[in-house]
Amino acid sequence: MTEIRAYQKTLPKERRYKIGDLLARIDLKRSSYYDECERMKNPYDKYVNVKKLIMEIAQSYVVRDRYTAGYRRIQKKLDQRNTHLAGETVRKLMAQLKVQVAIYNQNRNGKYSSYRGTVGKTAKNLLERKFDETQPYKVLHTDITQTQLANQQKVYISVMVDEGTKEVLACQISDHPNRKLITDTLDELLQNLPDNARPIIHSDQGWHYQLPYYTQKLADHHFTQSMSRKANCLDNAPVESFFHLLKTEPLNGRPLVRNIEEFKRLVNGYIMFFNNIRISLKTNGLSPVEYGDQQLAA
Repeated sequence: MTEIRAYQKTLPKERRYKIGDLLARIDLKRSSYYDECERMKNPYDKYVNVKKLIMEIAQSYVVRDRYTAGYRRIQKKLDQRNTHLAGETVRKLMAQLKVQVAIYNQNRNGKYSSYRGTVGKTAKNLLERKFDETQPYKVLHTDITQTQLANQQKVYISVMVDEGTKEVLACQISDHPNRKLITDTLDELLQNLPDNARPIIHSDQGWHYQLPYYTQKLADHHFTQSMSRKANCLDNAPVESFFHLLKTEPLNGRPLVRNIEEFKRLVNGYIMFFNNIRISLKTNGLSPVEYGDQQLAA
């Protein structure tokens, strides 16, 4: 390419080839060409080893062929490897490597309300938006959300999220927001809780959470029920935060899933990633499972 450019300079301007024509002729991407030009300007890159680390970390956060780790999480992971850089430097290096986050914050067909008025027994709001629990298995949040498949079929996701660790302790998926969806979520939670756990279970005032089959099961296991105020999603912010991440990282901006079995595999795989790999700055740069283990060992 250097020889071609030198030859081009000897020709009258009107006879010179455009750079795009030359790159097409040798089947070279324009971005690759300009990257090489930048590399030639600075043959010694003092960040070459750091870039390898950043790429390795970024690759571990790929969800459905999309980078999901922002510069703050990359910076935290670098700190954990004794590589300390300013946030702006990390951002610039990520830009050079083209590993920036590209998340689509769309909430298409994602709103679901199970509120039907007072159809059973409601509970007091014991939390009042004080989401300051740091120990595992003390306060759990539950809710249901919906999305849709490629065939326009709606699917419903019911979860239990630990406020202290952010870990998803139970997740069930169904094509109907019915009693079985709720009881299956509770059954999975019971399998994952320690025998001596007696958490507060916080939900909205959805009809599922007011009826005896739910309230009695909580009472049978000595769980304490708490409820948000009517139509106030911020009262249940921890679980809403998880739903936001679930929809923005593996779902929105990506091809719709074809059927419910494929959707279950996708969501369960994301939860494994979320619980065991995805770090949070709110939990000292640890994953939910790592943070929970740390708290229990303290």
